[in-house]
Amino acid sequence: MTAIKPLVLVDGSSYLYRAFHALPPLNTSAGQPTGAIKGVINMLRRLQKDYPGSPIAVVFDAKGKTFRDDMYSEYKAQRPPMPDDLRSQVEPINAIVDAMGLPRLVIEGVEADDVIGTLAAQAGKERPVLVSTGDKDMAQLVNDHVTLVNTMTDTVMDIAGVNEKFGIPPELIIDFLALMGDKVDNIPGVAGVGEKTALALILALGGLHEIYENLDKVPELPIRGAKGVAKKLADSREQAFLSYKLATIKCDVPLDVTVPDLLPSAPDNERLLSLFTEFEFKTWVQELSRSARAESLEQPDLLGGDVGGDAASDAPEPAFSGEPDYQLILTQPHFDEWLQKLNAATLFAFDTETTSLNYMQARVVGVSFAVQAGQAAYLPFAHDYLDAPDQLDEAAVLAALKPLLEDASKRKLGQNLKYDANVLLNHGITLRGIAEDTMLESYVLDSVGSRHDMDTLATKHLGHSTIHFEDIAGKGAKQLTFNQVALEQAGPYAAEDADITLRLHHVLSTQLKASPSLMAVYRDIELPLVPVLSRIERNGAFVSRELLGKQSHELGLKMQALEKEAYELAGGEFNLASPKQLGEILFERLSIPVIKKTPKGAPSTAEEVLAELAHDYPLPKVILEHRGMAKLKSTYTDKLPLLIDPATGRIHTSYHQAVTATGRLSSSDPNLQNIPIRSAEGRRIRQAFVAPPGYVILAADYSQIELRIMAHLSGDSGLIDAFSRGEDIHKATAAEVFGVGLENVSDEQRRNAKAINFGLIYGMSAFGLARQLQIGRKEAQAYIDLYFERYPGVLRYMDETRVLASEKGYVETLFGRRLYLPEINASNGMRRQAAERTAINAPMQGTAADIIKRAMISVDRYLSDSGIDARMIMQVHDELVLEVAPAALDTVRKEVVARMMAAAALSVPLEVGVGTGDNWDEAH
Repeated sequence: MTAIKPLVLVDGSSYLYRAFHALPPLNTSAGQPTGAIKGVINMLRRLQKDYPGSPIAVVFDAKGKTFRDDMYSEYKAQRPPMPDDLRSQVEPINAIVDAMGLPRLVIEGVEADDVIGTLAAQAGKERPVLVSTGDKDMAQLVNDHVTLVNTMTDTVMDIAGVNEKFGIPPELIIDFLALMGDKVDNIPGVAGVGEKTALALILALGGLHEIYENLDKVPELPIRGAKGVAKKLADSREQAFLSYKLATIKCDVPLDVTVPDLLPSAPDNERLLSLFTEFEFKTWVQELSRSARAESLEQPDLLGGDVGGDAASDAPEPAFSGEPDYQLILTQPHFDEWLQKLNAATLFAFDTETTSLNYMQARVVGVSFAVQAGQAAYLPFAHDYLDAPDQLDEAAVLAALKPLLEDASKRKLGQNLKYDANVLLNHGITLRGIAEDTMLESYVLDSVGSRHDMDTLATKHLGHSTIHFEDIAGKGAKQLTFNQVALEQAGPYAAEDADITLRLHHVLSTQLKASPSLMAVYRDIELPLVPVLSRIERNGAFVSRELLGKQSHELGLKMQALEKEAYELAGGEFNLASPKQLGEILFERLSIPVIKKTPKGAPSTAEEVLAELAHDYPLPKVILEHRGMAKLKSTYTDKLPLLIDPATGRIHTSYHQAVTATGRLSSSDPNLQNIPIRSAEGRRIRQAFVAPPGYVILAADYSQIELRIMAHLSGDSGLIDAFSRGEDIHKATAAEVFGVGLENVSDEQRRNAKAINFGLIYGMSAFGLARQLQIGRKEAQAYIDLYFERYPGVLRYMDETRVLASEKGYVETLFGRRLYLPEINASNGMRRQAAERTAINAPMQGTAADIIKRAMISVDRYLSDSGIDARMIMQVHDELVLEVAPAALDTVRKEVVARMMAAAALSVPLEVGVGTGDNWDEAH
C-alpha cells in the first residue's frame, strides 16, 4: 500500500520577511532588489526536493485589516510599513510561484496563519500535513498529523519537538503566548510576565483558565516575586483573555478552496526562464536551459542542490537574522580593535583569501574573521590592482597575527581549515588551535546527504544564497585572482565567508551534540586528522622525473604495437578512441553480438562491455589493454612530472576528508589511490616514487582488514578461529567450502575461495561470481550456499544488517560513523538491492577507514613527539608510506606496526605487513 504524500502548507508571509532580513542585499544590474525573491523561491524549491509528489500550497497575508483588528485596534499597530525594497519583490515572487505551478492563496479578512490552520485541520483527517514556517505561533497547530518544518534552519518540529523547544505541549502554546504577549504583533499579554514566568505558571497550574481559577495559589508558587505576579495576573485578566483570542489561529475559516484544489499544475518553464533571466538568477537559468535541452520527457528538476539526512531536528535557529555588519579593515586602530575581539573570543571563525588553489604556491592576500553571527571583517593587505586603496603592511599584519594563529589555546573555526593551515605555512605561520570545521561537521552528520562546500551548506541549513567567487572575479580565462578583485567586492565576499561559517557551526554543532557517537567520530577522528594530513601533504613524495620519462616512452611504444595488432584484427585502420568507429568495427564488420546499448540506442563499447566480450573475442581484449596503457600514460607517466613542485622537487597531493560516502580518504593532483598495483605497468609507476638520498621507503599495510572486520562484526566462530590461528584465510575458506584438508587446497581452490571471500562482502551475486570464476551460475550458487553453511554467522550478520538498515535508514561503523541509505526502502527493486549491498559492505569499508585514520593520528603523534628522523609521505587505501633514515628504520618499523595494530580492538588480531626499499614498489 503506497503511503499518502503529505500536504505541504507554506507560510509565505513568514518567509518573505525572514528572507529579506536574513540575506545580504542582492540587486540586479538594473538595481532591482532580489534577496527576498531568491530566499523565498529557494525555500520552495527545497520543499519540492524534500517532498517529491506532495501538493504544496503557498499562503500569503492579504492587504487590509483582519478580524483581529476589530477585536483590538492596536493589533500590530507598532509594525513599521513594509520596506520599499521588500515591497518591490512581492509581485515577482507571486509571478514565480504561479509559474512554478504552485497554488497561491491570499484570503481577505484573515491572516495566512488562519488559512493554514483551516487547511491543516481539514487535511489532517486524511493525510499528514507539513506546515513550512519560521513563526513560533504555529506550534499550536502541531498534533499527531501536523508537523512544522523550517527550511531556513533545516529543522522539523513534531509534538516532541514542541515540548523540547518550549517546555510545554502544543495545546498549551496559546496560553503561553497569551501570558507573555508578543511585541511584534503588539499582543499585550500580562504586563510584567515574561517567558520564564509564563512557563512556570503553566507547568504549575495548567492553561490560562486554570491559572485564573487558581489565582490564590500563585503567591505560594516557587516563582520569583510570586505575590507580585498574582497581582499582575489579577490586574490583567481582561488583557490576558483578549491576548488568548488574538493568539489563537482560526481553524474554521470559510474558504472557497478545499484540499483537493491544491494539486499543483505543470510549471510554465518558458515563463520561469524569462523571470529567472530578468532577475539574473544565473544558476536557475542554466538549470532550466539544460532541462530544455535534455531529451528526457520527465519534468525538469527545478530544485537546485542536494538535500540530505534527517540529522538532528532540534538545532536552534541561527543566532542572527538581521542585516549583516561586514567591515573592511584598512587602518591600524581598526585592526587593533579586531585583534582585541579575537584574543577575547572563546571561538572565532577564520578564513584566508589567496592567489591560488595550489596550497604549496598560494600567497595570502587577506584574512577574514567573525566572532559573532552577523558581524565579520575582511583585512586585506596584498590587493595590488591599479588604484587599489592603501592597505596595512603585509609583514606587520602577519607578525601581529602570528602569535594569535599559533596559540593552541585560541580556538579557531573554519571551513576546510586544512587548506588555510597549508597556505599560512608559506608565510611561516603554523596554525594551531583548530577547534571546529564546518565541512567536517556536515560530513560526519551525513556523508551522502549533500555536498559539503560552504555555498551548499549555507543554502541547506541557513536558507542563504552566498556570494559566489565567479560573481566577483569572473569566469574562464579572464577570471581574476583574488588580489586583483576590487575591495568593494572582495570585502563583503570574504567577510561573508567567515560569518556564514560561524552561523553554520551554530546549527551543525547542535545536531552533532544530539548524537554522541557522531560527535566522537568528529572529535576523535576527523578533527585530529586535519593537522596530520596537512603535514603529509606538505611533506610530499619524491619521484624520479627520469624514470617516468622512460616509462612514458615505453608505454607509447607498447601502445603503437597494440594499435597495429588492433588494425590487423579489425581488417583496417580506425581510431581506437572513437566509440562510434569501434562500434562499427565490432558489431557490423566483425558481427560480434551486441550485449548492451547506450541510452540513445547505439551499441555500447563501455569498459564493462569490452571486458565481457574479451573472454571470447581478441579485439576487445586488445582495446582494453590499449585503453589501460593510455590511461597510465596520460594520468601518471606524462602528468606526474608536471606536478613536481619547483621549490621542493616533490609531488604534493591533496587529501580529501569529505568526499567518499564511507569515510575513506580520497586524493587529487595526483590521485594516489588509483595507481594500479596488479599490472606490471602500474607497479612500474610505483617504482618512480623513490627515496631521496639518505633515506629508505617504509610501507606498512593492513592485511585483509575488511575480512577481519567482517569476522568481528559477524561474530562467526569459524572465521574468528581461522584468523586467530594465523591461517591463510583464503586457504581456510577453500578447505571449508570444498571439504578438503588445509594442506590439500589447490591453487585454483584458493583462488575461488578468495573470490568468494571478497565477493560476498561486496554483495556479489551468484551471477557475478560465476562470471568472475568463469563457471556455471548453479555451481557458483552452490559455492555461496556452502560458504554460508560453513560460516553461518556471516549470513546472519547480512540478514540482520538488511533489516536494521531498512528500519533505521542507515548503518554504522564500529566507531559510530553513519552511512545513510536513502534507497534502502525504494520501491524499485534494483535500487533497493544496491542499497542493501551497500548496507552490508559500508560498515566494513567505513570501519577500515576509521582504523587507518586512527593509526595515522597515532603514528603522527609518535613521529612528532619523538623527533625521530622519519616522516609520513602518503596514505593509500590501507597503507601508510614513510621516508625513514636507515639508522631509525628498526625503531620506526616497530612503532608503526604497534600503533597500527592498536588502532582498533577486534575479536581477531589486526595484521600489518611491512616492507622497505629504495622505492615504493620495492617496499610494498
